[in-house]
Parts: sequence; C-alpha cells; structure tokens
Amino acid sequence: EGLSTQIKRRRMSGKAWKPPTKVEALYAALDGNRFAGINRPTAGARTEEALAVGDAGLQLYSLATPNGQKVGILLEELKAARGVEYDAHVTRLGGDQFARGFVNVNPNSKIPSLVDRAPGDGGAPIDLFESGSIMVYLADKYKMFIPSNPRKRAECLNWVMWQMAGQGPITGAGFGHFFAYAPGHLERDYPVARYGMEVKRLCSVLDNHLATREFICGSEYTIADMICLPWFHMLRSEGYVHAGSGIKAGDFLSVADYKHLTRWADALVARGPVARGLLVCRKHPKPWLVDDRFRHLAAKL
Repeated sequence: EGLSTQIKRRRMSGKAWKPPTKVEALYAALDGNRFAGINRPTAGARTEEALAVGDAGLQLYSLATPNGQKVGILLEELKAARGVEYDAHVTRLGGDQFARGFVNVNPNSKIPSLVDRAPGDGGAPIDLFESGSIMVYLADKYKMFIPSNPRKRAECLNWVMWQMAGQGPITGAGFGHFFAYAPGHLERDYPVARYGMEVKRLCSVLDNHLATREFICGSEYTIADMICLPWFHMLRSEGYVHAGSGIKAGDFLSVADYKHLTRWADALVARGPVARGLLVCRKHPKPWLVDDRFRHLAAKL
C-alpha cells in the first residue's frame, strides 16, 4: 500500500478537528516536545543572574544554532578585516535566556543578543537583539559588508528581511520542529509536507537568484550572504534528523539538487572567518582556541 493511499485512508477515517474555546486546553498536547519544559505563554525573567561581561567593546550572548551563527560569521569577518574584538558568551537554551541580565538586554529571551559597550556616540551601551538588527547595526557601524549605494543597500536589505521573515522561521520553527522535535506520537504528514514544500520553494528562490551571481548582491560579499548561509548549511550538513528513522533533513528535502546554492555555500564555508563564525558558542565561546578538532582554523586568522 502506497504512502498516498495510507494518507487518504487516515483522512477518511478521522474526525474533523474542532478547537476548544481556549488555547490553554491544548497545552497538554505539547508533552513530549523537546522544549516543553521551558516553553510558557508568558515572557520575563525567571532567575536573577546577571550577565557575564568581558573586556571587549562588543559582548555577544549566543549559541551555535543557525540564528547565532549569522552574527558569529559577521563578527569573525570584522575581526579578520578590521581587528574588531568581541567576547562571546555561551547562552544555553535550557534557561540561560531567562536570566534577569539576559532579559534586560533582550526581553524576547532569544539568542543571539549583543551589547555594544563602546558605541560610536560615546554614550551608554546599546542593547541589540534579533540577528538581522544586530548585523545591520554592526555593518553600519564599521561601514563594511553593506553597500553604501542606496540602490545596492536596498537590494541587500531585501534579502536580509527575506531571511528573517521567511527562510529562518519556515525552516526552523516550521519544518525542523515538526520533522525532528514534535512529540513522536503525533500525526505529522500535513505540517511536514506544508513546511517541507515551502523550504524547498525558498531554496529554489535563492538557487534561481544565484544562477547568475557570485554572491547574493552580485559581485559584492555582504551581510545578505552571511545571514542566508547558516540555515541552508545546517540542512545540508548535520541538519535535522528524525529520531525514529535516522532520516536526515538534507536527504529528505534533496537539498543537493540546488546546484547554484550549493556552489555559493561551498565558497562561503571555505572562508576562514565563516568557518570560525559557524563555531562561535559551540560549547565554548571560540572553539578553535581550545578544541583540537578546530585549531587549524586559528591559523587562518
């Protein structure tokens, strides 16, 4: 019996879904979700710990997830090009993001967050959150990796917003969640098909765009490249893996079929700053300084 027949049979035998009068009645259905223990419908601090602070002007609070990697890449590119120093602090998602110090910087309790303790105006530290906001701020501050020409800048920001509004949420909160993290007993055909198809469409958008371009903005390497790389790279590398079958998201989605996207990603990952940026806050603030597997990357500084 084919999979499509099985799906049709389940549809025919199932009852139409009817919501309860309040969403709270559904919260028990989250049991078994990998993050069920920390998810709540309310925001705010849960503990009183302060943030660790180093000596550098820029203080990064992050983790080596695709969202964190975006800012890690930019900081390493700025370090390589201009000697910009930063301290990185590993922020584990089991609760670090709900500490008072972190919430004071980012009321949304998400990584990455950054504090600029030496802003250009000489005033008080500037708190930054949301990866796109952080990257635009840093690119503007150091006048690097964002075009100065208004037309080219607009093109760059188009892709930054495309990534923030589409590629990231659809790949992670949509497809990745249901493919790898949702409770194992749940029927997942619909959400995995819905979000999986959209991930493939978004890959196609970028693949088509890169067919005639070296980088997303043509011949100029920008924050648009840095922000769009990590989610695609995650899919094609360690990616999401379905626990019950071992099926990897990259194979499931056939991401190797996107030849122009793959060529572009290969070229970016070959850059020393990008390779290091992908590792920032992976168990250690800067793993290439302490982990023998990555020490060769320090030689590319």
